[in-house]
Amino acid sequence: MVFSERMDSFKPGIFSVLAAMKMERINAGKELIDLSVGTPNIPPAQHIIDALTESTRDKSNYIYAISDTEELQNAAAYWYETRYGVEIDPKTEVTSLLGSQDGLSHIALTVTDPGDLVLVQDPGYPVFSDGPRLAGAELYTMPQKRENGYIVNLKDIPEKIAAKAKFMVISYPNNPVTSIAPPSFYIELVAFAKKYDIIVLHDNAYSELTYDGNTCGSFLQYEGAKDVGVEFNSLSKTYGLAGARIGFAIGNSEIISALKLLKSNMDYGMFIPVQKAAVAALTGPQDCVKETRLAYEKRRNALVDGLNRIGWKMDRPPATMFVWAKIPEPFSNSELFTKELLDKAGVLITPGSAFGPSGEGYVRLALVQGEEALQEAVRLIDESGILK
Repeated sequence: MVFSERMDSFKPGIFSVLAAMKMERINAGKELIDLSVGTPNIPPAQHIIDALTESTRDKSNYIYAISDTEELQNAAAYWYETRYGVEIDPKTEVTSLLGSQDGLSHIALTVTDPGDLVLVQDPGYPVFSDGPRLAGAELYTMPQKRENGYIVNLKDIPEKIAAKAKFMVISYPNNPVTSIAPPSFYIELVAFAKKYDIIVLHDNAYSELTYDGNTCGSFLQYEGAKDVGVEFNSLSKTYGLAGARIGFAIGNSEIISALKLLKSNMDYGMFIPVQKAAVAALTGPQDCVKETRLAYEKRRNALVDGLNRIGWKMDRPPATMFVWAKIPEPFSNSELFTKELLDKAGVLITPGSAFGPSGEGYVRLALVQGEEALQEAVRLIDESGILK
């Protein structure tokens, strides 16, 4: 069999590789604590579960949804106005996504042609690059350097590159490096995009997971943002609905219209009971969001403070459900360190190299276990002697 040439640029996803490593250890009967994949394990609040389960009992809800219900569109617009102070037209500036990953992997098909140039962050979440690759686009990576607070420096992008670029993907709070961009960055971003006629996608999946008094708004809050782009948001982490696959694209009506057209040729909409759960999450009591944030903050403190105590020095992340850490000496390769950590301590994490060239020398640890499990991970790492 001969497969498409576009697949030549893809290797097995890092999380598939890590899953295979995980199963090999489990099958060998060895202990394992998995901090690799960002799979939230905090369940939805009861009122969200109730909305989902009650809706599944209605036999009329098992038809093709085809498109978003008016109720869902209004709920997304309500949440954006309540949370960010951003007014959204629910009919023309909102479309649901079957999870942010769905939109991130497909939006480049609506805004780029083969050979077009797309700007992506480095390190960056893999699908930010994989989506444009699927569309046949070329990539230019924008480094997120520690000395710049892990924020892209738009001034470092060469004039010729900026003039050629058609699309760019930006995300703060950032996965994997956990940084939060200041308002000045977004003001500069809008001006940059207008100057060079670049479409912007801002992924805002972690806006509710900020710590130590840090806060985060929306790209769409800034004047002119809707003229140049859209924002993706997700209910996976905020409301514990990861497996239900609920996300949104919000912003520029032309981009939203194009994305809706693409989706109409790819899926039959979101299962209506899942739409009902999303409405309950967005319009119902928000105490659960605060509780989730506090839970992740406690987990962060347990893991980071514990690892610092045993000699693996790292900073507390200001946001997200991840920790971005430099690999300890004398290691110089993040993938080799990841494998040795699994072999010696039974703790599985993600090598920074999986997120781009600038990620080499770092690893990402996901706060997807409870405090006790994270404390146990610290103990296992300490007793393994890998830091000695």
